[in-house]
Amino acid sequence: MSTQLRPTDVKRLNRHWRRHTHNRISLIVESVTQPFNLGSILRTAATFGVDTLWLTGNAVTPEHRQVHKTALGTQTKVRWEKTATSAEAVAAARAAGYRVVALELAHGAVPLHRAPLTGDVCLAVGAEDHGCSPALLAAVDAVTYIPQTGRVGSLNVAVATAIAIAEARRREWETLPDGDDGTE
Repeated sequence: MSTQLRPTDVKRLNRHWRRHTHNRISLIVESVTQPFNLGSILRTAATFGVDTLWLTGNAVTPEHRQVHKTALGTQTKVRWEKTATSAEAVAAARAAGYRVVALELAHGAVPLHRAPLTGDVCLAVGAEDHGCSPALLAAVDAVTYIPQTGRVGSLNVAVATAIAIAEARRREWETLPDGDDGTE
């Protein structure tokens, strides 16, 4: 029978995964206008050790009071900067050493499980209703999508971002030896 971990056990488990995490992940968040979506993205980013968020277009910023409702204080744990254009955000990510991969249902996109997510990667996500702009898609190194088998054709931007970040981390961790899961 399983029991929940105590807070000290959770801290130990998190330290274990941090020791096995070497790749950097960052995000470009383009024109995400709903504060609750940005708050959820920030919380996921803080959970998975995302380094930087570049906010572009008319994206809401972490300073918005409603972001705090879903971020739950994590907005202070992730570095962010606002750029005037998506091209500037992509240039900043590349200058920092990232491969930039957009998450979008688009022609030429590869399924997430085949996307180039190893090494230092910056995931780019777009607006709630429109997705990534043509300018952003033209500037990135690759485009990926999340395969979906249900009757709905898209995911909430915060959920899609969480799935993509988790996949990037999973790729890094899949090379660990069997049994090295930190749960003792």
